[in-house]
Amino acid sequence: MDSQAERRFRTIHNQLTSTAAGDQDQPSLLRRRNAAGKFFSEQGFSNALPEELKTGKWNVYRSSRSPLKLVSRFTDHPEIGTLHDNFVRSVKASPDCKYLGSRVREDGTVGEYKWMTYGEAGTARSAIGSALVCHKITKGSCVGLYFINRPEWLIVDHACSAYSYISVPLYDSLGPEAVKYIANHAAIEAIFCVPETINHLLSFLSEIPSLHLIVVVGAVDGRIPSLPPSSGVEIISYSKLLSQGLSNLQPFCPPKPEAVATICYMSGTTGTPKGAVLTHANLIANVAGMSIGITLYSSDIYISYLPLAHIYERAIQVLLVYFGGASGFYQRDNLKLVDDIAVLRPTVFCSVPRLYNRLYAGIMNAVNTSASLRERIFNSAYNAKKQAIFNGKNPSPIWDRLVFNKIKARLGGRVRLMVSGASPLSPDVMDFLRICFGCQVIEGYGMTETSCLISNMDQSDILSGHVGSPNPACEIKLVDVPEMNYTSEDQPYPRGEICVRGPIVFQGYYKDEVQTREMIDKDGWLHTGDIGVWLPGGRLKIIDRKKNIFKLAQGEYVAPEKIENVYAKSKYVAQCFIHGDSLNSSLVAIVCVDPDMFKAWALNEGIKNKDVKQLCTDPRAKAAILKDMDTVGKEAQLRGFEFAKAITLVLEPFTLENDLLTPTYKIKRPQARAYFAKEIADMYAELSTSNSSPDKIL
Repeated sequence: MDSQAERRFRTIHNQLTSTAAGDQDQPSLLRRRNAAGKFFSEQGFSNALPEELKTGKWNVYRSSRSPLKLVSRFTDHPEIGTLHDNFVRSVKASPDCKYLGSRVREDGTVGEYKWMTYGEAGTARSAIGSALVCHKITKGSCVGLYFINRPEWLIVDHACSAYSYISVPLYDSLGPEAVKYIANHAAIEAIFCVPETINHLLSFLSEIPSLHLIVVVGAVDGRIPSLPPSSGVEIISYSKLLSQGLSNLQPFCPPKPEAVATICYMSGTTGTPKGAVLTHANLIANVAGMSIGITLYSSDIYISYLPLAHIYERAIQVLLVYFGGASGFYQRDNLKLVDDIAVLRPTVFCSVPRLYNRLYAGIMNAVNTSASLRERIFNSAYNAKKQAIFNGKNPSPIWDRLVFNKIKARLGGRVRLMVSGASPLSPDVMDFLRICFGCQVIEGYGMTETSCLISNMDQSDILSGHVGSPNPACEIKLVDVPEMNYTSEDQPYPRGEICVRGPIVFQGYYKDEVQTREMIDKDGWLHTGDIGVWLPGGRLKIIDRKKNIFKLAQGEYVAPEKIENVYAKSKYVAQCFIHGDSLNSSLVAIVCVDPDMFKAWALNEGIKNKDVKQLCTDPRAKAAILKDMDTVGKEAQLRGFEFAKAITLVLEPFTLENDLLTPTYKIKRPQARAYFAKEIADMYAELSTSNSSPDKIL
C-alpha cells in the first residue's frame, strides 16, 4: 500500500508543495490542496491525497509529520519490532531506573510508593515466563489476566511477550458468565487472578477444559484452595511461581512482529464478547506513530488507574516503556485515588471526560459558593490567563501563585501533560484544564480495533473541540452516509463515516469472520461507525455515531449519543440516557443527577426539608434541570426534535455493576431501555396527556 502511495505522491508532489521554490526561510512542509470540501489547510496538521489518481478526489488524509509513508516502527529505533524488543531495550538502557511503583504492601498496609526498577522487572518477567514454560504451557497459548491494575499485571504481560504467549485480559467487571465464555473461546491454558476473583473462577472451573494452571497474585501460600489431581488444574501462588522460575530460567522464545500479542475482548452493547486480535506489529506501529507527536521522558511519572484491560491504558504503558518512564499504581480503590495522586505527584495524567467533567464541576462549585471577593479574584485570574494563553503569550506567574497553584495541587502539583480519550471532551472543560493546570492538554481518538490511537491533537495546537490529525501510522477517509445526510460534498466541510487504514488495523475478531468482514472492507479500510468532519487545518472532529440511530414517528433520524454528549455539559447532569422510537415523536431522557450540584440548587431555592431522593421527584427540580438542559442544547444548536421533552431524575448512576455500562463506559442501550421501561412509559403517558397536539419544533 505504501509503495502505491509513494508513486501517487511523486506524481502530484509539485501540486502539494505550497512553499515557493525560492523561499529558503520557510520550512519544507507539504500542504494540503483542496479536498472534497472547499478549504485549504494553512497549519498543515494533515495532508490530503487522492485515494485513486483516476478519480481525482482528494479524500485520504495523513499526518503532515509523515505524509509519504505510514509509520510502522519507531523512527529512532527501527529495530524494535515487538513488545518484547521494546521492553528489552529499556531494561538494558535503564536497568537501575524506577519503573513500577506500588503503595500497597504484602500485608495489605499502605505507605509511600515502593519502586521496582527496570532491571528488577526484567528479572521477574524472565522468571514468570520460565515458570510457565516449565508448567508445560505451550508456545502460542493464551494466558488470561483476571485482575485489575498492579505491577504484576505488566510483569505477566511482559512474560507473555518474551515467551510467545498471547495475553488475554479478563475484565474484572465482565462477570463470571463472560469470563467463562472468553476462557473457552480463547482456549486459555493459564489464568492469573487474585484472591477476590478465585472463587468466581472455581465456580465454573469444570467447564473450562483447556485450563491447566491458576496463579493467584497477592495470595499467601497456605491460604489458597487446592484441587484434586484428577481436576487436571494446579493452583499456585504468584510468589511460588516466581521462585520456581528464578531457579529454572529458560531462554527467551521471542515472537515475530506478525505474531499475535493479545486478544482484547469487548462486551459490546449486545451479544457475547468479541475478541480483537492484535499483533506485536499492530501495537508497535500505533505507539511508534503516537511517539512522534507525544514526547515523554525518563523522568516522567505516570499514575496507572485506567483499566489495563482496555487498549487506552495498555498503549500508554507501551509508550512509557519506550521512553523509560515510571508507572505508579493506585490502591485499586477509586475512592482513594485522590490520595494516591497526592502522594505520587505524577507528571503525566491520562483520563476520560467523565473524570475531567467531575473535576471541573467540583472546582467551579467551590468557586461559585465561595465569598464574593474570592470569586472575583478567580474570575480575574482565569480571564487574564486565558487571554494570554490564546494570544500566544506567557501568562503572569502571579495568577498561579494567587489562585491556580492550589488547583494544581489537586493532581499533585507537577502534571505537565494531560490526555483525554474514550469519548468527546467539552471544549469548555479542555480550556479550563489548560488555564487552571497550566499544562499541555491534548485529546485523542481511537478504538481497540486500531490498536488504540487513530488521531490526536498536536501539542502546539491550542484550538479545542476536535481530535486532531491522523496518527502517522494510519490514513483516514470519510465515507458518505446518505441515510444520515452526511456526504463528502457537504459545505463548508466534508462529512462522513470515519474509515481507517494502515498497520495499526487489527487482524480481525477471533473466530468471527462475519463480524470481521462487517468491520473491514475489501480495500482494507476499517469502518469505525463514527461520523466525522474535517475542519480547517486538517483537524478531525467527531460529530455523530452511525450506529444506535433510530427513527422518530415523524421520520426524523436521531443519534442519541450525540445528544447525550451535549446534555452532559449541563452542570446538573452526571449521566444521561436518551430514548426515542418510531411510535413517538418526542425524545425522553433518564438523567442521573450530580448530587453536589443538585444539593446546591435546592439550597439556593430554599428547599431544605427534602433529601436528594425526594428532590428527584419534585416538579420544580425537573423543571429547573430540563431548563438548563434546553439551554445547553440551544448552545450546541440541537435541532428541535433532538431536545428531550420529558425527563426522569435518578440518583443511581449507570454502572458496570447494574449492567447499564459496557467496560468502556458506553451505555448498554437495550439493557437501559428494559431497566427504565416503567419510567419511559410514564414520561410518554405524561406527554400525551399534557400535549394532545403534535410536538412543536423549537
